[in-house]
Amino acid sequence: MEQINDIQVVPCTNSNYLKPFRVHYSQNGTKKSWDFMRTHDSVSVLIFNTTSHCFILVKQFRPAVYMCEWERTKAPEPAMQAGVEEEGAAIPETPISEVPQQEAVATAGGVKTPQPPGSAGMTYELCAGLVDKADLSLEEIARQEVLEECGYDVPVAKLRRITSYSSSVGVTGAKQTMFYAEVSDENRVGEGGGAPQEGELIEVVKVPLHEAMTFAYDESVPKTMGVIFSFIWFHNNMSPKYKISTNV
Repeated sequence: MEQINDIQVVPCTNSNYLKPFRVHYSQNGTKKSWDFMRTHDSVSVLIFNTTSHCFILVKQFRPAVYMCEWERTKAPEPAMQAGVEEEGAAIPETPISEVPQQEAVATAGGVKTPQPPGSAGMTYELCAGLVDKADLSLEEIARQEVLEECGYDVPVAKLRRITSYSSSVGVTGAKQTMFYAEVSDENRVGEGGGAPQEGELIEVVKVPLHEAMTFAYDESVPKTMGVIFSFIWFHNNMSPKYKISTNV
């Protein structure tokens, strides 16, 4: 799962998942512009197994995270010499992501920036999926994702809506709706792992309840904000009801 090879970065001229735009507008008399992307809305599900008292998360490789981590290892470019830039526009430096893999081990000044291990792009996340099926409700899409990614068959009626919110507001206005689902070992009907035909390769991960808040605040464990928020939500809303300690 962490063997990442043959990396090639090319311009994205056509995508089924995102479309970049630049909007020009005036705000209080000041002219402005902003780059943004149109993307799908999504759903996520906090899954709690009542049999084993653990949360069910997914772990997967995220290319965007991986390439950003690689970019952070790049040494700063030396200062531009006078006269190199065109008037009003400096020549941009070349990101590592645009350098062929065999050439990416060196940057300006000869400083080595080797390809990071695949673990640099692994993240722990809530079970989630895109809202891209017009004939299904959000609950039905969430149910499908829980089955495909984690292997649990959860009736739509058992999904509790937590909230919805805008995500990545500086780049996209997409909305994510979060649900909560309680499952037991009896609901496990498959191994999960995602849909291979869609390129998904997912590892199902269990986080014991008593370790949840430590896990949430451990910065060495790469995770989404959805994981942190949902664990806090569970602590505030479900732990008192079931008299369960989350070790906060």
